[in-house]
Amino acid sequence: MFTSGNLLVLALFVLANLAAASSGAIFRPGAWYAALSKPPWTPPNWAFPVTWSVLFVLNAAAGWMVWLTGGAQATGALVLYGVSLLINASWSGVFFGLRRMGLGFLIVVMLWLSIAAVMAAFAPINAAAAGMLAPYLAWVTIASALNLRVWQLNPAARASA
Repeated sequence: MFTSGNLLVLALFVLANLAAASSGAIFRPGAWYAALSKPPWTPPNWAFPVTWSVLFVLNAAAGWMVWLTGGAQATGALVLYGVSLLINASWSGVFFGLRRMGLGFLIVVMLWLSIAAVMAAFAPINAAAAGMLAPYLAWVTIASALNLRVWQLNPAARASA
């Protein structure tokens, strides 16, 4: 299982997830987001980088596990996985960079759907890998609700973006 080739592929999964995560480092919340009205159930600021770090590690491991066990059967599932990473990477730039909360909501809903689709595609190949994505889906559920609520609470910010 831990051959040099398999470890190289694991490194590629980690790098792909780091690339997706980097959009959150490039497009940071900043003063604009801090000034927005947010619901009282908004997680504390420190929770976002901690949670996303854990989720990206789980996501990389899940993708690698499917690659290890799936063979040719995994190709479609892994393409879907890659698309999901691209959707994930786009959200920060749209929400924080462009300040487009409505479009951000559409993207986070697409992300939720893509994660659910990846889980469904992974399940017949490696059920444990599919299960490892459940926290990711749960967190994106919270992120979707938060995106929607912030958009609703800030009509002036909606009009200016």
